[in-house]
Amino acid sequence: MSGKKEEEEEEEEDAQVNALACFLHDTYSDSFRSILLDDDPSKLHFPLVIEFAELMDFDPKFAGKLYSSPDKYLPFLDKAAKWVKDKMLEKLLEELGDLKHAVPRKYVRVRIDVSGSPLEFPEASPSIGKVRVNHMRKLITLKGTVIRSGGVKMIEYERDYMCRKCQHSFSVCPELEAGNRINLPALCPSKSSRGCGSASFQFIEGSTVCRDYQEIKIQENVQLLGVGSIPRSIPVVLMDDLVDSIKAGDDVIITGILSAKWSPDIKDVRSNLDPMLLANYVRSTNELKSDIDIPAETEEEFKHFWEKYRLTPLKGRNFILEGICPQIFGLFTVKLSVALTLIGGVQHVDASGTKVRGEPHMLLVGDPGTGKSQFLKFAAKLSNRSVITTGLGSTSAGLTVTAVKDGGEWMLEAGALVLADGGLCCIDEFDSMREHDRTTIHEAMEQQTISIAKAGLVTTLSTRTTVFGATNPKGQYDPDESLSVNTTLSGPLLSRFDIVLVLLDTQNTDWDKIVSSHILKENFDEKKDKTNASDAKWMLPKLRRYINYVKRFKPVLTKEAERVISSYYQLQRKSGTHNAARTTVRMLESLIRLAQAHARLMFRNEVKQLDAIAAILCIESSTTTSPIVDTVGNALHSNFTENPDEEYKTQEKKILKKLGLIEGSP
Repeated sequence: MSGKKEEEEEEEEDAQVNALACFLHDTYSDSFRSILLDDDPSKLHFPLVIEFAELMDFDPKFAGKLYSSPDKYLPFLDKAAKWVKDKMLEKLLEELGDLKHAVPRKYVRVRIDVSGSPLEFPEASPSIGKVRVNHMRKLITLKGTVIRSGGVKMIEYERDYMCRKCQHSFSVCPELEAGNRINLPALCPSKSSRGCGSASFQFIEGSTVCRDYQEIKIQENVQLLGVGSIPRSIPVVLMDDLVDSIKAGDDVIITGILSAKWSPDIKDVRSNLDPMLLANYVRSTNELKSDIDIPAETEEEFKHFWEKYRLTPLKGRNFILEGICPQIFGLFTVKLSVALTLIGGVQHVDASGTKVRGEPHMLLVGDPGTGKSQFLKFAAKLSNRSVITTGLGSTSAGLTVTAVKDGGEWMLEAGALVLADGGLCCIDEFDSMREHDRTTIHEAMEQQTISIAKAGLVTTLSTRTTVFGATNPKGQYDPDESLSVNTTLSGPLLSRFDIVLVLLDTQNTDWDKIVSSHILKENFDEKKDKTNASDAKWMLPKLRRYINYVKRFKPVLTKEAERVISSYYQLQRKSGTHNAARTTVRMLESLIRLAQAHARLMFRNEVKQLDAIAAILCIESSTTTSPIVDTVGNALHSNFTENPDEEYKTQEKKILKKLGLIEGSP
């Protein structure tokens, strides 16, 4: 009876494979053709990405089986893909006559893309911290950030044995869950009518099949967790074409089979089954995160807003800035600087391939209680991708990257700057950085890469991130001493920051009275409904959409803006009191970045004279540059003015006169 049952199962499998082959041939023939015509000799494995939603439309019953028992039914798809590939290769040979340049591909791996299908529901797409035993051996999808990336190795996937008695040969696959151990069958698996019954087998030389293998570790996205939740992580196994497809710091969506692996055998320590994911399909979402879905009506709303403030653009700008940290009164200079830092400029690449970063960096130095951490947290909420940490770092990797030994193998662990690639890295207590980070952060901030040569791992990781730091002065801030002495940060490191603002809590009776009135008024107004007010400040979601929308602009400098920036730079160079570590080409680049950011903030595609002057005022507020045009004063006491456009006209005349650009001066 058992033999008959096996025959029926084989017939059922053949019928299913044939049906799947017809489906793949009809739906993905173009993909097969491109695979066969690919003449890259370095490729051995080719992915065939199929939509789970299409498979479900074709055969709902098989799709359900694939979800519940992927170990058994994924090979059906691989067999069907191999059959289609062989048939199409024969057809191509007939069409072209000679296809020597197209080497027959031995391996086509079917990858399941679950996007837009029922497998995106929470049951099949749990968060990493909610993976449970009921997900075992099922096809699930996990989202997270790659925090560790191991090296690519070869792993034995299959080997053949022969029975010494009946000469029957059979294949055995090592168990990945048991440390790739090979378990031979108790008796010969021969299907002869008599049965062999032998337990003596011989390894067939040259029958070993190996596959590329890589282990990574992904962690839950911290921004999606509730307050007090600890981010969980899970190891992921990548094979064949998936190896080296992602790197540390990438945001990924991985579909695979949940399995378990015995923990290493350590004396006096109980072995446990640790969950791991055998990846089938990997999709990086770094590009997707850079763009927030902005509805068309929101775009129109932004355009109408600037049409309303066409005659008083700076008043419109200040209206937007009031939505940044609304719980903090005043601090106009800080809020403007935060907005320009988050928006950023345009990256410039010259003919030789040298890149000049477009992301500005900002540092707040101030007494306790001046709102530094509040600005850091609010800025993190405004950015699509952000990491908040302290100078000591949240992991052993600190701020940059480190090599750690995991299970006897050296792996790279990404730090905060790598994890924030393409976003914002907020670093509180900036002066408490580790010594290792103090040396490597220079390259990370200026060249936007981190070069690693540790434990035999030599690579370069991207850190295209905006750094927003905050620190307290060392003891009582001494205005007569340099910023480097007051903060214990070196001059070269401080020169990496485009804006450095010092917030000193000096005694000012008038200011204290205004601030106390504002705080009391805010508490009183909480009871009122302000949602219908026409002059309501922009809320966080709208601000976030606006910042991401204006990043699409690529502002170009006008002649007037170039003239102002060039004159200011030359004046700084001539000044006898300038800070030599700061007044370099780096300061000129900062001016251009901030002017471009201000043009974006003003909803424009060109940098005008107004933007250049606004950038100069921000640079003048920074303590790493000696003010030679205008003394802005304590940034902590800077406030929004009633008529910013009228005030700008006065400032513009004063600055242009100082730069020698009006009244016929050279």
